[in-house]
Amino acid sequence: MVKYCRKSANPEKSAQAKVDDLRAHYKNTYETAKAVKGLKIKRAINYYEQVLEKKAIIPFRRHLGGIGRNTQAKQHKCVFGRWPEKSVTKMLSLLKNLLSNAESKGLDTDRCVITNVVVQRAAQGRRRTYRAHGRISPYKSSNCHVQFYLSEKAEGVKKTGDKIGVRLTKRQAAQQRLAIGGGSS
Repeated sequence: MVKYCRKSANPEKSAQAKVDDLRAHYKNTYETAKAVKGLKIKRAINYYEQVLEKKAIIPFRRHLGGIGRNTQAKQHKCVFGRWPEKSVTKMLSLLKNLLSNAESKGLDTDRCVITNVVVQRAAQGRRRTYRAHGRISPYKSSNCHVQFYLSEKAEGVKKTGDKIGVRLTKRQAAQQRLAIGGGSS
């Protein structure tokens, strides 16, 4: 059994997918994964495909060091953005896996929403690079673990025809209580 970070409240109406030790930069993957949280699964897959065509952008909100500003990021109420190709392709394949997991569980994929995303740092890959004068320096890679959680949203409940009473301020409510209680106003 594979270990996940969290258990869903309703396992029959949810699905999950994960990848461990992904060879893609942690910071790019973090922003890429967080960009689709709350979206419907098919909309998220379409969004990643648009990012690969550079018709959409991944907004960078947390890891901003050296990230250039771009006009496309204004759609997300942000100024920083990039098109991290490697992270997007890996996340796209993970989302397709998540979609197939949902279909195999018998969920209605048109109503499935990505409810949670977990991106964690993994152990760094260690290589070496050879420098001048016979020195050797480390050549590390920032790998990551990624988990997607999806749940099928229930049909919305319609409101009843009952009208909600007029809201009163504290003062108005106190005056009304005094008038009902028989006090003088």
